[in-house]
Amino acid sequence: MGSTAVLKELQGDLENKANDLTKLQKDIAKNHQVRKKYTIQLGENELVLKELDLLNDDANVYKLIGPVLVKQDLAEANANVRKRIDYISAELKRLDATLQDLEEKQNSKKEAIYKVQQRIQSLQAGKGKA
Repeated sequence: MGSTAVLKELQGDLENKANDLTKLQKDIAKNHQVRKKYTIQLGENELVLKELDLLNDDANVYKLIGPVLVKQDLAEANANVRKRIDYISAELKRLDATLQDLEEKQNSKKEAIYKVQQRIQSLQAGKGKA
């Protein structure tokens, strides 16, 4: 009877760990989605910066604010795009660090699940012999 209680406790523990693993996997997928969005934005902003670099110093630059195009200084436009690129790059680094942490947690959770599964199997094997 004692081994049955232990077995049920282990199965409950296994279920909890599996739920935690599923949550981690969802967080990793969400991280990948956000990272993809930022990577696209980074590419777009780098393209804008290249286009701005091709312009003459006296060229007219316009910024879309709502439904209106507003004239903007070339140097100001350049500075704004560079700030956006810096911000997006910093966010990508932060997401990479978060992703690495989540993957480490996922791996340790998988190991914990494997150990619980091994204990359950050994208990069941011992119970089968008895």
